[in-house]
Amino acid sequence: MMNLKSTYMSTIEEVKEIQEEFSKKVITKDVLPKKITKICGVDVSYKYDRSFCACVIIDVKTMQVIETVYSSLKTEHDYIPGFFMLREAKPILKTIKKLKSKFDILLIDGHGQLHPRRCGLACYIGIMIEKPTIGVAKKLLCGNQRSDSQIELDGKVMGQAIKSKNKSIFISVGNMIALKTAYNIIKNLILTDKWYPEPLYLADRFSKKLRKNR
Repeated sequence: MMNLKSTYMSTIEEVKEIQEEFSKKVITKDVLPKKITKICGVDVSYKYDRSFCACVIIDVKTMQVIETVYSSLKTEHDYIPGFFMLREAKPILKTIKKLKSKFDILLIDGHGQLHPRRCGLACYIGIMIEKPTIGVAKKLLCGNQRSDSQIELDGKVMGQAIKSKNKSIFISVGNMIALKTAYNIIKNLILTDKWYPEPLYLADRFSKKLRKNR
């Protein structure tokens, strides 16, 4: 994991500088183990001035939970579109550090390269932890969706939509993975009765449970 001092951002200008710098470091080809067995999802919920983050690792074959860890921190920033990392990077990185089990791929509830500066939350976290990372967002931040569900940004394909249960999610590269691979992995993680990949579904549920209990 890279030095965490870069995560303590305090201004929009600082985030812009980091996004521009990190966008050049994103690896858009597969740097994956031959066999993917464990995938982690991470999500953050909020209540008043607190953030509640959950990381969930599942076994890809059985879809069973291997490990779950939580953290609760004071929320330091409001949500600003395009600057999600200012709000969520710190709780996510601190929670990931608590994991005892290793994982092959990390799923982030947010965008990767499908971002105005080509560096959303998934890219930033992926570079910081030096692991294959996929951005899975519920809303389209930028770009134009084509009839084949691919999403173009400035003339380049930077993401792809998946629609199920009349809802769409938007997949993009975070780090160390190709878009086609990321798309196929996410499709295989969506169970028939859901519209969201299982690791993120569980992380979302557990973070909200923690929020409710507090």
